[in-house]
Amino acid sequence: MELLTPTILLMFALVGALAGLLAGLFGIGGGLILIPMFLWAFKLAGFAPQIIVHLAFGTSLAIIIPTAISSALGHRKRGNVDWHLVLRMACGSVVGVAVGSSLAAGLSGDMLKGMFGLMQIGVGTKLFARPPQLPEGNGTRAGWGALLAVGFIIGSFSAFFGVGGGVIAVPLIMMMQHSMHHAVGNSSGLMVISALAGTISYMIHGWGLPQLPPFSLGYVNMLVTVLVAPFTIVMARVGVRIANQTSHARLVRIFAMLIILVGIRMAASAFWP
Repeated sequence: MELLTPTILLMFALVGALAGLLAGLFGIGGGLILIPMFLWAFKLAGFAPQIIVHLAFGTSLAIIIPTAISSALGHRKRGNVDWHLVLRMACGSVVGVAVGSSLAAGLSGDMLKGMFGLMQIGVGTKLFARPPQLPEGNGTRAGWGALLAVGFIIGSFSAFFGVGGGVIAVPLIMMMQHSMHHAVGNSSGLMVISALAGTISYMIHGWGLPQLPPFSLGYVNMLVTVLVAPFTIVMARVGVRIANQTSHARLVRIFAMLIILVGIRMAASAFWP
């Protein structure tokens, strides 16, 4: 298996571009888009079947780090990031990441893929029946216990499924009476820490495995990360510009149907091969 071939390199560049475009277009990204593409691309690249799913999860988290940093800085300029809130949730998130990644590392690739598919179906259904947004507000002053619990839930979800976790972070932060803008901004800040901790955990759990492809640090392939991340970041901005010219409600429903269909296919291939 050779990674440094023009065909393989071009394939990963296209994966990054498409993932970034869809992320910007639909206002949600990370593993929900990258992981299904990686499962397909890693198989074509000839990666060992027994490590493909875990490698997709770890590499997805590594790519989320620069994307989340860019998003968090953009929201910070608009005053939508409360770093005191983010850092308190991060304390619980780091513990959650350790738990989530450990649970994921102990499962087979097929089981993990099937559970990811079921998660996509659930998220897609939730997005399709999207609840009304809360009014603009500065949020309530939640105590340390509540913030640690919210951070733990988000970190566990993020690491277990290899995603940024925004789909669960935003609703949880909104439950503390924060506006949608503040929830998205604080979620972006938290994702930087969760994705970094998750990436390190997947590196540790996969360290030294003989089946890993070249340029891998545990369950994170650095070549794929370096190749895909720039395309993801650049094309996400293109997607945002396109989205601004299209009905947001329509985009959400189209994306919801897309990930429901992908989730059904992934769950079916894992549980009923």
